[in-house]
Amino acid sequence: MIAGTGIDVVDCAAFEALLREPGSAFEARTFTAAERALAYARPSGAPVTHLAARYAAKEAAVKALSQALSPSPLPRALADLAEIEVVCDDDSRPSLTLRGRVRALAEGAGVTRLHLSLSHDGAVATAIVIAER
Repeated sequence: MIAGTGIDVVDCAAFEALLREPGSAFEARTFTAAERALAYARPSGAPVTHLAARYAAKEAAVKALSQALSPSPLPRALADLAEIEVVCDDDSRPSLTLRGRVRALAEGAGVTRLHLSLSHDGAVATAIVIAER
């Protein structure tokens, strides 16, 4: 049974500007070490698009989980985005791994599976997440 859905779209140029802000901790705060390492192992220019799609996935996951938590009130801060990790299997199919507080919230809402689809084209990256009970 579907418990929630979420979608997010990221403008890659604006996202790159956010990553490049002097003194910003956004990248380290938002992505796991494994996500960052995989992004920077890609060809030149691809790391930003790769991270933008993963950021869209994290935001879409928060939206899907917030619906799954309904009608309970939302916690003040629903997610530490680094607790939501995009991983890929041997065939490069993406999925989500939850840790810490986010995992506990999902389990408490009865979420048993999260479905993820990522896409990027030119200046836009997008993701959709479906939370299942």
